[in-house]
Amino acid sequence: ILGLEMGGDDYVTKPFSPRELLARVKAILKRTHTEKSEDRDGGEEIHGAFMIDRESRHVRFGGQPVELTALEFNIMAVLMRQRRRVFSRDQIMQAAYDGNIHVSDRTIDSHIRNIRAKLAKAGCPSVIDTVHGVGFRLGSCEPA
Repeated sequence: ILGLEMGGDDYVTKPFSPRELLARVKAILKRTHTEKSEDRDGGEEIHGAFMIDRESRHVRFGGQPVELTALEFNIMAVLMRQRRRVFSRDQIMQAAYDGNIHVSDRTIDSHIRNIRAKLAKAGCPSVIDTVHGVGFRLGSCEPA
């Protein structure tokens, strides 16, 4: 009880199950991630000629609207949050699907390919960079 009085969220008594400990840590991390996401969910973000509006769920490149599916929008929103960060397929999957669904990492490749095609058609050939052996990050988003 002293731990809770000092500001702790939770505690585990000995002996404890590693499975229970892992479940508790995941719950706390999920709660923390959700709180951070809620702080950043609103408003427009601009990167080069690329603009994403989280509130209206609109995407524009060079002022022109680009139609993305809900999942493609989620992937772009993830990449826009931390523009320099390289995300693994698993990290993109967890964020874009809210961690509730597990799909093949090749499904993520397919979504990335579709996003690239749609934005290339709009004049942006470099929206998502591949970091070989690691994952993906937001590209320069400059017109061709």
